[in-house]
Amino acid sequence: MTAPLTLGGDHTRAGYAVAKRALDLVLVLGTLPLWLPVCMTLALLVAVSSRGPVLYRGVRTGRGGVPFRMWKFRTMVVGAERAGTTTRQDDARITRVGHWLRRSKLDELPQLVHVLTGTMSLVGPRPEVAEHADAYSAEERRILSVRPGITDYASLRFADLARELGTDDPHGEYVRRVRAEKNRLRLQYVHERSLAVDVAILARTAWLVVRRVLGVAGAGAGA
Repeated sequence: MTAPLTLGGDHTRAGYAVAKRALDLVLVLGTLPLWLPVCMTLALLVAVSSRGPVLYRGVRTGRGGVPFRMWKFRTMVVGAERAGTTTRQDDARITRVGHWLRRSKLDELPQLVHVLTGTMSLVGPRPEVAEHADAYSAEERRILSVRPGITDYASLRFADLARELGTDDPHGEYVRRVRAEKNRLRLQYVHERSLAVDVAILARTAWLVVRRVLGVAGAGAGA
């Protein structure tokens, strides 16, 4: 039986949804003068460092199971997905600039546009490719009842996912060892979500990004 949804100090689910949307808009629009110039600079770096489009637009499964194209700065060579969507440690498909973008998590910045349009939220379960979303159990499908996000418990826990998956069989390792745990953490967020939880996740994520950008992240920074 599914655990009841708890919303901390929020009195109703509707009230929380309105407050969460307001928080998304205030934070994204309020920091626009900061992140927009960064995005423009990163777009230029991607454009001059390797051939291909600046943005990667991969199909992900969103709220209600509806697919959408999620934007990231392109960190791999064109056509890389033909060899699979799971990246291994030291994956040869990742570009030189792409390694830094992935490590710093700045490749996710274009998703702020999705937050503005309401397709995503700052905090919410990270959307999966269809292969993994289609494998959700009946309980795990509750993940699709909320708007997907840029960061969540699973993002923080698996901030160094490629390193954890290794080099031999990253896709198999993901399916066997990681997928269920990520889904457990996604469900935990669905059950526990509240403004207090969202702010705490955002604070941890911001600190992680700052450490990565400054190049002082420890091996357990995302734990």
